[in-house]
Amino acid sequence: MQSVLEQTWTNFELLVIDDGSTDHTAQLLAKYSDPRLRRIYQENKGVSAARNVGIAASTGEFIALLDSDDYWLPQKIASQLDFMSQGPWQISQTNEVWIRNNVRVNPGSKHAKQAGWFLQDSLQLCLISPSCVMFTRKLWDDLGPFDEGLPACEDYSLWLRVGLRYPVGLLPKNLTVKTGGHNDQLSRSFIGIDLYRIYAMLDVLKTMQMTVEQKSLVILALQERVRIYARGCVMHGREDEARRVWELASPYISLAPSAPGKNKPCTL
Repeated sequence: MQSVLEQTWTNFELLVIDDGSTDHTAQLLAKYSDPRLRRIYQENKGVSAARNVGIAASTGEFIALLDSDDYWLPQKIASQLDFMSQGPWQISQTNEVWIRNNVRVNPGSKHAKQAGWFLQDSLQLCLISPSCVMFTRKLWDDLGPFDEGLPACEDYSLWLRVGLRYPVGLLPKNLTVKTGGHNDQLSRSFIGIDLYRIYAMLDVLKTMQMTVEQKSLVILALQERVRIYARGCVMHGREDEARRVWELASPYISLAPSAPGKNKPCTL
C-alpha cells in the first residue's frame, strides 16, 4: 500500500479490499488520512471476490492490481500509463523482480514475460502476473469478472480469455517486486493446481467464441492436462476422481487407448 502512495503519478484511487482479515488491517489504515485511499471490508470470500469488489467500486479508465505480498517501484504507474497510450494497448504488464525468503532469485526462462499473442504458451503456464498488469475498463467490461468459483487459478482463467481477444503489451522494465516463500502465501495453499486449470479451460470452451485454431490449441492443452491429472489420481488410488474429471472433459477430448468405464480402471 505504501508503494502505491509513493508513486510519482499521483492521480489515482487506491482501494484496499479487506477480505475478512485478522491482522489489524483496519487499525493500520486508520493511521492514514490520504483521500485517495479507501478501505472496503467484506467477510472472507477469497481473492477473486476481493478483486471483483474492488474493480466494481473503482471509477478509473485504467485498472491495476497489487497483491498484498508484492509492491511497486515509484515509477510503475506513470511508466505503464505512458506505455499503454503508445500502443494503444488494452492490457499490458511490466517485468518484475522475484524475492524468495528475502533473497533475490532469477525466475526460470519459462516464466519470462511475453508480448503480443501467446495463447499457446499461456495454456501451459500462467504468464501474466496480477501485480504487474494494467488493463482498461473496456477490457474488463468485455472479459471480466474473475471466476469466484475457482479457489486457485482465477487469474489464469481470466488471462486465457484475454489471450483469445487481445494482444498483451510488455513494458520491459522491472517495476514490480514479487515476494514469496512465506508460509501463508496463497499459492502454497493448494495442491493439484492442474484441476483448476482444467476447470478454466473447460470454461473458455463453453463460454468463449474462438477460431478453429484457437479451439484446437485449447483442446490439445486440455487433453494433456487431464491426462497428467488423471494419471496422478490413479497412482494415488483415486480412480473415481480420475473418472469424474475425464467425464467432465469428454465432450471435448478423447484419451487413448481407452476411456475409464464404470467398472474398469483408467487407462491413460
